[in-house]
Amino acid sequence: MIKQTTQKHSRYVGGHVSCAGGIPTSIGRAVGIGANCLQIFSASPRTWAKKPLEELPIDEFLIAHKEANMGPTFTHAVYLVNFASESPAARKKSVDTLIYDLQFDAAIGGSGVVVHLGSHQGRGWEAVRTQVAQEITTILENTPEHSTFLIENSAGQKGKLSSDLSEIRWLLDAVASPRLGWCLDTCHAFAAGYSFGSEDIPPDNIGKNEPRGDLFTQLETYDLFSTLQCIHVNDSKDLFASGRDRHQNIGEGSIPKEWFETLLQRPELKSMSLITEAPGFDGKGPDRENIERIRNLAR
Repeated sequence: MIKQTTQKHSRYVGGHVSCAGGIPTSIGRAVGIGANCLQIFSASPRTWAKKPLEELPIDEFLIAHKEANMGPTFTHAVYLVNFASESPAARKKSVDTLIYDLQFDAAIGGSGVVVHLGSHQGRGWEAVRTQVAQEITTILENTPEHSTFLIENSAGQKGKLSSDLSEIRWLLDAVASPRLGWCLDTCHAFAAGYSFGSEDIPPDNIGKNEPRGDLFTQLETYDLFSTLQCIHVNDSKDLFASGRDRHQNIGEGSIPKEWFETLLQRPELKSMSLITEAPGFDGKGPDRENIERIRNLAR
């Protein structure tokens, strides 16, 4: 039996944890780092292969989740997904794996599947956006009504979809489903050039890309507060507006502490689950120190 030993907290703070040994083991790992919510993969993130859902120990997971008094569980999609691919076979694999993941999300009572949409591979956003919306619609039409698809913002890398928050707004409007929301990653927003604090960034901490302006203004302009379902709280190893996606432990990277505080204490975001994908101070992934640092920033 897994018992939750962490204190009661007013906010859900957790990390991405391993399912090695079976999905029920993720609960014990989450408890071990002081988390009260978590994120997992349904299978290896670097392959299309999946076990049939009926072969997974889902009942054991649900029992462990309840015994631990654990909060929301998010699933992260595989890294191979690309809804903007020119290859029909690659797009079909992307759709099929997300249908599986949303079925998995529903089976475990999850709070959503976080998805990197992929890259337009030089064709441009406008050339692929209708295709991407159609793929998402197909997924939602073939999955349980109590499953959720969450678009994750990207870090401004060349060709990556959803670095520009206006693209997320466009997809939300095009798909027009209450089962489509999004996830904000702080490292990605910082790397893409969105500012979310008042403290100035030193010139030597600014990358080569053009800054995109104030994050909160963008969230209000595109009415994105209401569809935000989760925040990935990660520091950045790289410069502001660098276009690079490399996570760092909280407080050890380039994002000012005041920026984290401003974001996490924002009234509109007080109900958000906070998930870290930090590398960990021992290099083994999210740990208790990162969880505690986030709790202190989010007070």
